[in-house]
Amino acid sequence: MIIKHTIIYLLLILGLNLKTQAQDIVQTHQYPKDFFRYPLELPPTTAGSFGELRSNHFHSGLDFKTNQRTGYPVHAAFDGYISRLRIQYGGFGRAVYITHPNGFTTVYGHLERLAPELAKIVRDYQYQQQTYEADITLLPLQVQVIKGQVVAWSGNAGASAGPHVHFEIRDASTQETINPQLFGLTIPDKVPPTITALYAYHLNGNPFSEKTPKEYYPVAGSGANYHLTTPAIINLSGEIGFGISTFDRNSTSLNKNGAYSIQLKVDDKLVYTFAVERFAFDQTHAINAHIDFPAYLSTGREIQKSFILPGNKISVYPQSENRGIITFNDDAIHQVEYIVRDVAGNTSTLKFRVKSKPISEQILTDRPPGVLFKYDQKNEFAFDKVRVIIPQGNLYDDLYFNYAALPRKPGGHSPVYRIHNRFTPIHDSYELWIKPDSDMTAALADKAVIVSTSGVCEGGVYANGYIKASCRAFGDYYVRIDTLAPVITPLNITDGKNMTIAKSIMLKMSDNLSGVKSYNGKIDGKWVLMELDYKTKILSYTFDESIKTGKHVFTLAVADNKNNLSQFTANFYR
Repeated sequence: MIIKHTIIYLLLILGLNLKTQAQDIVQTHQYPKDFFRYPLELPPTTAGSFGELRSNHFHSGLDFKTNQRTGYPVHAAFDGYISRLRIQYGGFGRAVYITHPNGFTTVYGHLERLAPELAKIVRDYQYQQQTYEADITLLPLQVQVIKGQVVAWSGNAGASAGPHVHFEIRDASTQETINPQLFGLTIPDKVPPTITALYAYHLNGNPFSEKTPKEYYPVAGSGANYHLTTPAIINLSGEIGFGISTFDRNSTSLNKNGAYSIQLKVDDKLVYTFAVERFAFDQTHAINAHIDFPAYLSTGREIQKSFILPGNKISVYPQSENRGIITFNDDAIHQVEYIVRDVAGNTSTLKFRVKSKPISEQILTDRPPGVLFKYDQKNEFAFDKVRVIIPQGNLYDDLYFNYAALPRKPGGHSPVYRIHNRFTPIHDSYELWIKPDSDMTAALADKAVIVSTSGVCEGGVYANGYIKASCRAFGDYYVRIDTLAPVITPLNITDGKNMTIAKSIMLKMSDNLSGVKSYNGKIDGKWVLMELDYKTKILSYTFDESIKTGKHVFTLAVADNKNNLSQFTANFYR
């Protein structure tokens, strides 16, 4: 019987490999398909695909559905050892990392609870360090697991939009995350991607920006074949970049997921390839260079540009010619084709023709105004009471930088300064220095922060006459003072209350400006573990056997990032 099952298993693996090869999936590496199992004992269906477009990042795994419920056992995908346990306010909430002997690490996120041995490790750490958030590295022999062993139960913790298990496979040496379906953990899928729109961008030697002229072409079609609704031939001239709107579904769900690969051919020559095979986490923010970021901010449309900005280094572009930029400058009619695939190999195509416009009808693109910043070097700007320092590697393209001083806001301790505009993405951050009003005392300077007119606080420190902060986006900024302490709102506890039948103490906390930096709860002077829920924003302590019958004193101290402190105290009885 064992031999029979082994033969069947090997045939399935062989069949899967042949199928994958026949479907011509874009891959730079080959991955083992006979190691990993699914993390759940449920028919595999997903709410999110690997590499699909998310706000400020590419999705780093598969989101396995759990019937809109929590509490399903989560199984180790293969033999290995628990290498990391992480507890976060947002993010994965609760996550388990298992490192395997084949050079890969699997990750399981948004968990409801951990296996008892793991839960004890986390709780011991939390009490030793007096912190709810925990990032614990374990030794290889500390907790070993075998394939199929239950390591946790599925949940909805952290920044999750609903119950599911987020599952990743990472390269253990580089920590790059890799598409799990390339390891044979496939999702039933016979549905080709959908193509909804085409765009043409007139680049002509200028950096891409919100001012780049573009044209929209609606798309029609069904199944796997798409075409432009009109016209039959597009008239374009000069340096052109194309963009496409597309999404994918699988056979198990109506969720709109991302396509695996997008390829662009001109006259049957491949000029651009995008494929979500694997990527590094420190590059995932480059999604804002991959999409038409100005269009996304202003309209919500997700247009995937098929030309690569020169400062975009993420490894989802295995091939391109001239970064995908095409020059049309002759009298010929050119055949252009988009090929969009999902990871199962289902393919959709969009074909159209391009002919150059006469010179008199060509769209000319003038050089934008502003100071030229080069994408491949450090850039600095200083004017009056403002300094901007952008480290090398944080611009995706050259930039004609703009600056303006605007009228001050009520409560501001400086004018509002326009630091370029919000339509140009930054990969990481840049330094912004603003000189506050001259009458600011040293005490007030210690409470000063830099905030945007949209309400985002970037923090700040006072040095050499400036308030200095690291900002993650361009926009309009000014200096404010934070002297207000956080607000603590008790939900089920009051002074003198009998809490005998209560399972927990619950409160909420909020801050008006710089944000909560720390919180500490104590009962009878001893630190207790208080969990902050990302969705409800409820801070709670769950009673355990250490709280005996009788009178007790509960205190909660909350500090913001400018060291303004609030404290709540209540006596209660058990």
